[in-house]
Amino acid sequence: MLRFLDSYGGCIKGTLRIVAGYGFMLHGAQKILGVLGRDPVELASLLGVAGLVELIAGPLIALGLFTRPAAFLASGQMAVAYFVAHVAVEGNLLFPVANRGEPAVLYCFLFLYIAATGPGDWSLDGLLRKSKNPS
Repeated sequence: MLRFLDSYGGCIKGTLRIVAGYGFMLHGAQKILGVLGRDPVELASLLGVAGLVELIAGPLIALGLFTRPAAFLASGQMAVAYFVAHVAVEGNLLFPVANRGEPAVLYCFLFLYIAATGPGDWSLDGLLRKSKNPS
């Protein structure tokens, strides 16, 4: 029924990567820089480390640079965040809506998908690959 979208798969995936990386970066900016309605957290804390990962991996994912390792690291961080900050505090392992961990679960699996399948279109990884192998 929606086969016309098949030819846009790479562009849609690239757009998804850009939007997700940007959103992830904003979470890091909140934690580290104390912007967007939040006070900064202590860098030498679990939230501080999470914020640094978000602030560094987010732009890398959005730009499509070192995409797979950055997305894999971000996915792992979100898995830890879900179990440490949501399940351990709120309970409800099987109900992320109830423990407010739904964004962590979605980011975890979105970044795992990107790590497994690559950046899609409009990535610096793709540009670098083309410049190394001009055909």
